[in-house]
Amino acid sequence: MMAKDYYKILGINKNASEEEIKKAFRGLAHKYHPDKGGDEKKFKEI
Repeated sequence: MMAKDYYKILGINKNASEEEIKKAFRGLAHKYHPDKGGDEKKFKEI
């Protein structure tokens, strides 16, 4: 089994700062949250 590339999932560069990582995560979490009508499978991947 291959390891997941979390940078790719978040759509950020591997050299991203901690702030950029948090911002990307929060944005995707809001977009895909099941309570907001998002895709639960994608939300769990994030």
